[in-house]
Amino acid sequence: MGIFSFLRFGNSSLKKALKEGAVVIDVRTASEFDRGKVPGSINIPVDRISINVERIKAMNRPVVLVCASGHRSGNALKILKAEGLKEVYNGGSWEHIVRLSKSL
Repeated sequence: MGIFSFLRFGNSSLKKALKEGAVVIDVRTASEFDRGKVPGSINIPVDRISINVERIKAMNRPVVLVCASGHRSGNALKILKAEGLKEVYNGGSWEHIVRLSKSL
């Protein structure tokens, strides 16, 4: 992560969402998820986000999306925003959120 990563991923907004009990959704494949993940996160691969929109809405919590680099989570963010979810964040890489969570 570069020196300006906080601008790209909005650390203060992410920290606030995580403190408020955001659900972390990892949009990588199941095998990637099995090799490492944010503790307590759930796995919904990006190609399955659309069919899980109602499930995600029913969680009634802020949503932080993660993947390996931020690309797939960015795609998932677009899908969820288009479906009307308001409090959704691209957390970037799952490792970024692990580090960020430790500073809470």
